[in-house]
Amino acid sequence: MDGSKMRCLSRAAAGGAVGLLLAALYQGPLFAGGYSAPALCAPLIERVGLPWAIAVTCALAFALGAAAGVATLPFADSGRELVVRSLVHFAVTAALWSLLLGACFGVRGPMAWLVWLGALALLYALIWLGRWVGWYAEVAAIREKLGLAPGPSLFHWRETLPYVGFASLLCLALPLALQPLEEHQLPILSVLYAWLLLPAGGAVSGLSLGRRHGLCPLYPAACGLFMLVFVLIARLCSDISLGILVPIAAVSALAGDLAGAARHRMKRKAGERT
Repeated sequence: MDGSKMRCLSRAAAGGAVGLLLAALYQGPLFAGGYSAPALCAPLIERVGLPWAIAVTCALAFALGAAAGVATLPFADSGRELVVRSLVHFAVTAALWSLLLGACFGVRGPMAWLVWLGALALLYALIWLGRWVGWYAEVAAIREKLGLAPGPSLFHWRETLPYVGFASLLCLALPLALQPLEEHQLPILSVLYAWLLLPAGGAVSGLSLGRRHGLCPLYPAACGLFMLVFVLIARLCSDISLGILVPIAAVSALAGDLAGAARHRMKRKAGERT
């Protein structure tokens, strides 16, 4: 067995042991409850009995801990491999988490599932981002010590800055200027702007940025943030519902940026072959 598999197994075993330890520490709330509060695993205990409920919960706790332990392995070398590994790992983690929620805790209903899976996704993204920032800082320090030219800024934030001004005009200044027309029964904002000007402007500007610098995820986020500020301001001034503008702004900018980034990658590969 090679070193990489040994590291994977050892970290999975260590994570699984931590998961079992946590289950043991919280055995009271899980299986006995307290005062008037029922046990968290009461639905599972009612179905299969206490011994099997303990066994199933401990198995899922071990599996979740093992998944968390594997997540501590170093990042993959290539960007594509990193994305694939992260998506597969999150899918496995979400499946185990869903089993724990449904089988042990009796979570039912689509809204409950969305809330719990959304919380998991947010926690996963925060941990992943923290690891990514640390890894990026280490790479930048190594390049500096070797005297190499600095690579692109983290998430291309420096390359994105010149486009943030356009985003503020498109997603904040322009709708603020058009809002009085909407209040006078002219559907310029909710129709012409929402379904033509905004998606076209977001897609074209994202395409321009992506063609020059590759994937720049902060630009769609900036468009969505500026639009959210406008929606909050508009809600204070009138009863017009404009929440749909936020996803339109973010998605159109992201679609353009992804298309531009694909074009940027193709040109770079063509240059490398020549």
